[in-house]
Amino acid sequence: MKAYVYPGQGAQFPGMGKDLYEKIPLAKMYFEQANDILGFSITDIMFEGSAEELKQTRVTQPAIFLHSVILSLVQRVFNPDMVAGHSLGEFSALVANKTLAFKDGLTLVAKRADAMQKACEKSPSTMAAIIGLDDDVVEKVCAAINEVVVPANYNCPGQLVISGSTKGIELACEKLLEAGARRALTLQVGGAFHSPFMQPAREELAQAIQDTTFSDPVCPVYQNASAKPATEVEVIKQNLMDQLTSPVRWAQLVQCMVDDGADRFIESGPGKVLQGLVKKIYPEAEVSGL
Repeated sequence: MKAYVYPGQGAQFPGMGKDLYEKIPLAKMYFEQANDILGFSITDIMFEGSAEELKQTRVTQPAIFLHSVILSLVQRVFNPDMVAGHSLGEFSALVANKTLAFKDGLTLVAKRADAMQKACEKSPSTMAAIIGLDDDVVEKVCAAINEVVVPANYNCPGQLVISGSTKGIELACEKLLEAGARRALTLQVGGAFHSPFMQPAREELAQAIQDTTFSDPVCPVYQNASAKPATEVEVIKQNLMDQLTSPVRWAQLVQCMVDDGADRFIESGPGKVLQGLVKKIYPEAEVSGL
């Protein structure tokens, strides 16, 4: 069975999507429609902007969404058995399985990016990647720290990203290295995504989700917050709201997809990050990109 997977923030690169725009008329139409929806020329930044310009959350999230979704929409044959997306990528997946219309998906992503940016500015917070420890060890160390520090991304066995206050992340990295982590690397991000620090963004996005039309999907979406398949609109919406303050259970949801019959994983979007993670979770999987 074919599973299409969609990357999240961090997969961007200068010039992303330019080939699609120049070579495929349908892609060009979607990109130009996106400029109108967003109210600024995101294509100028994607195609000609610097890596620094692409790092701005309000640009990064719509840019990755556009690249990922348009790649899928221009395929002559596109018939996923199941879909999933990492963090932001969940919105791309929901356009791919026809739960969200292209315009509605992009509008929600733009609102999500803006809400997250505002939440990041309210208090100093960050994230760190912890390499080489079992999840339960990381969880126990985080729980013992007298600051907000929580698991944020269960990426694959031996790789867990934590999220929290700047002081809390510093303390956690020290203690996790003492506990035997191979690496504890603070990430260059705007704030503590997938943590309680995102509660203001969650409330803002929840209202936008409730105001948006969702349709019955053509195939299940395996969602970050639950790591389980969903086909009911109300369940999908609730999981989408929960996603901002809940961890991304990527390792668990990929295993669930495998248990449900997925053996071929196709990454739609910039980069190959998810292909690498899938192989670490399920080495027998066939992986490729669009």
